[in-house]
Amino acid sequence: MPHATARADAARAVVFSPLEGAGRAELVEQRLTDAIASGVLRDGERLPSEADLAKLLGVAPVTAREALVALRHKGLVRTRRGRDGGSFVTYDDDLSLRLTEERVRALSRIELRDLSLHYAAIAGMAAEVAADRASDDDLQSLVEIDARADLASPGGARRAVGRFQLEVAAISQSPRLVHEELRLQAEAGALLWLCLREQEYRDRTREHRLEVIDAIRAADGTAARRATTTHIGSAVEWLIDEKVRLETSAPSIAREEGSAP
Repeated sequence: MPHATARADAARAVVFSPLEGAGRAELVEQRLTDAIASGVLRDGERLPSEADLAKLLGVAPVTAREALVALRHKGLVRTRRGRDGGSFVTYDDDLSLRLTEERVRALSRIELRDLSLHYAAIAGMAAEVAADRASDDDLQSLVEIDARADLASPGGARRAVGRFQLEVAAISQSPRLVHEELRLQAEAGALLWLCLREQEYRDRTREHRLEVIDAIRAADGTAARRATTTHIGSAVEWLIDEKVRLETSAPSIAREEGSAP
């Protein structure tokens, strides 16, 4: 579908847009890691060259090089020499999940709730404005995204959430909201929607989409915003509970490893 293809291309464009603030290798590494873990950058996809990556992100070539080296050490990128060489994404479900869990441990509860507030403000406003501006064709696009959603796997459910949220932002006709939605998906999507590993939460995403579609069809911006912010809030509450579980299980795992022969 043209809409979906255009949104996917736009998501990759945001991954390779200039970084805000200081151009440290850690920031480049984190952005690309999040984009790989969230599925924006797919397994086997060729990354820009070091020089092109540096230019796209607005950093020094040495910074891009350091970030790619770190990604290779993580196992997220492999480099091939020769005429058809370059750096290629190597997506692995288990590795991506482990990296995401490490990030959950690293962030405080305050930071996770702040992420929720930020994303809810962007997505909620996009939904509210979309309810006022949506055409019949826009509504049909949302219905089709929902109909094609694959809820059988976490990756499929996450892609459906991303496409739907992005389409809502596009319907708002605000380039700034679209760009911010894309940026948040690229940088925090894998973390925010970690709950989609559970079927219950994958099913909830469909309930959310239907609520938003009904609200937009009724031109009820308040209901569209409420459904969106409630959905995001539920995902973040799950994430905070998961953080507690990971922190509780970490000491026992360390003890088991230490006692192994």
